[in-house]
Amino acid sequence: MAGSVVAAEHEHPQKAIGWAAHDQSGILAPFKFSRRATGEKDVTFRILYSGICHSDYHFIKNEWGNSVYPAIPGHEIAGVVTEVGSKVTNFKVGDRVGVGCMVGSCRTCDNCVGNLECYCPKMILTYGSTYHDGTLTYGGYSNIYVVDEHFAVKIPDTIALEAAAPLFCAGITVYSPLRYYGLDKPGLHVGVVGLGGLGHLAVKFAKAFGAKVTVISTSPSKKEEAIAHLGADFFLVSREPEQLQAATGTLDGIIDTVSAVHPLQPLLGLLKTNGKLITVGVPDKPLELYTFPLILGRKLVGGSAIGGMKETQEMIDFAAKKGVAPDIEVIPIDYVNTAMQRMLRSDVKYRFVIDIGNTLKADA
Repeated sequence: MAGSVVAAEHEHPQKAIGWAAHDQSGILAPFKFSRRATGEKDVTFRILYSGICHSDYHFIKNEWGNSVYPAIPGHEIAGVVTEVGSKVTNFKVGDRVGVGCMVGSCRTCDNCVGNLECYCPKMILTYGSTYHDGTLTYGGYSNIYVVDEHFAVKIPDTIALEAAAPLFCAGITVYSPLRYYGLDKPGLHVGVVGLGGLGHLAVKFAKAFGAKVTVISTSPSKKEEAIAHLGADFFLVSREPEQLQAATGTLDGIIDTVSAVHPLQPLLGLLKTNGKLITVGVPDKPLELYTFPLILGRKLVGGSAIGGMKETQEMIDFAAKKGVAPDIEVIPIDYVNTAMQRMLRSDVKYRFVIDIGNTLKADA
């Protein structure tokens, strides 16, 4: 461990600080490391805000079995450019900039050429991946970041930086399937399963596209929040068969954000003929899928990850234009371990965002 810590602090010329986990306890603590020098196509920026994603917790706890320590999470990052490389064309010092889940790809495969870098077999994640130079990537719970300009996103002036940060994971995760599966048309009826960090943004984006929205949840207590605050049109309690029966065949598509094991059969019943059930949550066990409802209704079950860089820029521009922003709770960096535990209890509406700029100090 000591050797890796020393390497992290001295392997690059730009000194940096962050909060890292050092083992599977997942406890985050101050950590000194370093970032690479600004290359000719690189953008260096001061991080001001970093959202907390559930993936961050999986990673620091090594729940997916591929974590590398020390581990600095964070892939919902917003800040201000401090330096640009000599061949950078899209950014200048002082620009507002964001980084999401990826910071590299091969740039030559069919997916990359088709603006789908997120499906590149050689995609490099914002943290916990090996970069082109062989060093480990560290995430946004830190004071600076260096990124190839291709993987940086311009943040419009009309959206607050703290609100922009969660859009680079949670936002694009629901925006991309709404667009790809054709659920972005006015007048369609879209269902959203789960009302957490992803779900509440799925409601907001679907409404911004002009759709009617039905929220589907196990919690009756969320009805008022869904309709009065988030703007949903209808609310169904998924544990109430009578409610589901009354809504049979009413939805053009469903965005399922739930990461717990749950039945798909009732959701398929809500779809119209040719309806689409799109999953973006990641349950830890396989879900049962009966094919009969698919066949009888020519229905589709699909999935979606994040989006490519072109689509991510499109998403943030659309969000700024339409006033789509996550509901957030801004916290200081030293509250991050408590925030992780609250997130596990769904005790946040709906996304924690760390105030890096004001609370992460160089003498941490």
